[in-house]
Amino acid sequence: MSKRRKLNAKASIIAALGVALAAAPAWSAPKQFTFSEKANERLAKKLNIPIFFTLPKSTWAPLGNAGFDTTDVLLDFRHPDAIKTNSDAGLRLVVTPRAGMAQRLAKSGIFQTGDILLTFRSEWGGAGAYPNIQMGISHTGVAYIKDGKLRNLDNPMNEEYLGKGMSADLTSEHYRTLNYIHVVRPRDLNDAERANILAWATRLNSNAKRVYPSQIKFNDNYNAPKFKPNHSLNFVQHLGQIALGQNPAGTLDLYCSEFAWSLLALKDCDPGTTAEEFKGTRVPSCVKPPMRPLVATGNNVPNEGRSSRIGLADGPLTVIDGLKAPLSERRALLESVFVENPAGLKKMSEGHRKVAEAMQPKFVTLKDYYLGVTGGNVLQRTRARMIRTAFNVGVPENYSPTSYLLNTLLPPDNVNRTMDYVATIVIE
Repeated sequence: MSKRRKLNAKASIIAALGVALAAAPAWSAPKQFTFSEKANERLAKKLNIPIFFTLPKSTWAPLGNAGFDTTDVLLDFRHPDAIKTNSDAGLRLVVTPRAGMAQRLAKSGIFQTGDILLTFRSEWGGAGAYPNIQMGISHTGVAYIKDGKLRNLDNPMNEEYLGKGMSADLTSEHYRTLNYIHVVRPRDLNDAERANILAWATRLNSNAKRVYPSQIKFNDNYNAPKFKPNHSLNFVQHLGQIALGQNPAGTLDLYCSEFAWSLLALKDCDPGTTAEEFKGTRVPSCVKPPMRPLVATGNNVPNEGRSSRIGLADGPLTVIDGLKAPLSERRALLESVFVENPAGLKKMSEGHRKVAEAMQPKFVTLKDYYLGVTGGNVLQRTRARMIRTAFNVGVPENYSPTSYLLNTLLPPDNVNRTMDYVATIVIE
């Protein structure tokens, strides 16, 4: 996007909200997220996202009623299609000026160490099956609060993502060019676990220039996770050894969401007291999966049991199935997920566009699964189950960037639900 287009986008969003953020006072009374019908109508036109890029309120993290110390604008956004059907699908929006946002986001009390930062590309909406199924998410980082700023830890561990001098304060090229960030929170993190995540993140960021890419590299093959069912999490141990300066043999290559998963798997490990355990041949007992990796297609639709699973391809399916809309309208939305849109694909980066174009023909079968599993006849439902089985045999359990958001779509009492949606940061 050109500089001129970015400035125009900025002006339009501010106008849509009817708020002069640049003139906001230095302090205001504690705020809550509120709904404004007028602002909602204007913002819906500016966001211009399909309803399956939003989330039902069952996914939302409880934030309490005390209010937040911030000059940023806090809004509950409901998608127009949800309003029409009396559904609650939408987003929590924290609208913040880019300048000084790391300090304001840390001070607000909305965000915490251990939160997951998901790069959200609203322009992917309606661009084709691949970007739709990814729900517009292209990258994963981990947040931590240090020295009064909300900071980020990402792989690649270079200046493009961590910033000049590895400042890790959302000022790198990657974060400086974003407009939206979804924030997801691991459930029930306690103070000790957050302190451990902070300690690990600080060690890794402070040593980024030394360990990247000699000891930690970026893996661009998102279909080759290190996780293997019934195998030890030795790759998490390897990451811990690198962070502890133990210089283990070999190089660890992780893609962004796998790096985040591995860091969160260390939340029960205090690097100050467990260092000796990482030197052994066995994975330390404190290393624990933060989220069960996802299968390709789950059984949460139509089943919503306490042990059901959601799949990597199930995001739009789950959101649409939960709408209080007639079956014919839901089926039309399901079909729209798979519509090819060459003009929309041009809005994607070259790398993502190539993946989308290569995978588009493969989504024909997935469309049959979507339509069969939600209101199909007996033959269609049977075919949908066969497709699910085939997909799950051919695709390894994984933790893609979208998987953290997908986990929030499970019912609140589901035993596999370990994540909640916090908010979407809208950067001006």
